[in-house]
Amino acid sequence: MIKLARLKVSGRVQGMFYRGEAQIQALKLGLKGYAQNNRDGSVTVVAVGEEYALQQMIGWCWKGPDAAQAENVEVTYEELKPDEQFTGFGIY
Repeated sequence: MIKLARLKVSGRVQGMFYRGEAQIQALKLGLKGYAQNNRDGSVTVVAVGEEYALQQMIGWCWKGPDAAQAENVEVTYEELKPDEQFTGFGIY
């Protein structure tokens, strides 16, 4: 079953190539969505895919790239709306 997970990753995550590495990991897992920096210094990751792949992505978000240090990962699941289409995994 396809799900949408919205993750807010806090800690030392901006300027650490976090979004780029998240994109690489998501594509390896077959996920679609995006990663973006937030004004408060956190990173939002929106991932769409199978539950197992989403769980793998959540685990990766706690680790992140070597230079990063995630202090918290808030996860919320949302219904994928029929008009929402994700192609690939973008960085914003």
